Amino acid sequence: MKAYLDLLAHILEHGEEREDRTNTGTLSSFGHQLKFDLNDGFPAVTTKSLAWKGVVSELLWFLEGSDDERRLAEIRFGKNREDLKDLEKFSTIWTDNADNQGKDLGYQNNAVKKILGPVYGVQWRNWGDIDQIKILITGIKSNPFGRRHILSAWNVAELDKMALPPCHVMSQYYVTKNGSLSCHMYQRSADMFLGVPFNIASYALLVSILAKICGLRPGTFTHSFGDAHIYKNSIAQVKEQLTRKPMKLPNLKFPDISSLEELNSLSVDDFLLENYEHHPAIKAKMAI
Repeated sequence: MKAYLDLLAHILEHGEEREDRTNTGTLSSFGHQLKFDLNDGFPAVTTKSLAWKGVVSELLWFLEGSDDERRLAEIRFGKNREDLKDLEKFSTIWTDNADNQGKDLGYQNNAVKKILGPVYGVQWRNWGDIDQIKILITGIKSNPFGRRHILSAWNVAELDKMALPPCHVMSQYYVTKNGSLSCHMYQRSADMFLGVPFNIASYALLVSILAKICGLRPGTFTHSFGDAHIYKNSIAQVKEQLTRKPMKLPNLKFPDISSLEELNSLSVDDFLLENYEHHPAIKAKMAI
């Protein structure tokens, strides 16, 4: 993860000050790329703790195709819908978006249902009745060397219905002759301190899941950025993180699966980061 830390340092030194949608202000730099070989270990940040169960639960929620933030809470905390009324105790990284932008869009959200609109999971599984995930898996299996293994979330016709337009816009998948699956993802807007470690882990996990379903091995994850920024309210935290020495990467373990149906039978606890050593957490407020 040294390349990630180097990019943080670059933005601190060279980023330009910009106003932003959240009125927090950023240091911003445009057009960067990181690359991770998943055979070297799972790319979990070690200079602070990674919210691993949050990563897993969000990805499983995306892959279900849900538009309901409370469904994410069910997956994350293993609770039934009626047990989620204590919102402060069972909030997720999408709760504020549901309570603010979702409400502004007119969604009738309450303690047991919080609609976000057609965000990532909806686009992945039901873009105008098209299931992109099923098409992607079928394409990788039937035509592995094809150049159309694309997963997109940027549905222009529905952006104004989303509580948050997609930040990680699209990804492409590539099968090598030696049987590995790689991914290249483009992210238009990247919160480098809070969001990007989460995004890296999420797509590394997605590649690993797709590879297992398709009978392949994980290859590389390439992460390209448009607007890569550090929010001004997390500059001190970034500086603290940069004083820490990275540790050895952990290994990802989860059960063998060969279909989406088998994936649906798994829980957050089935996905393990073995030997994950990390520095203490560094807290910062998410800009929404």
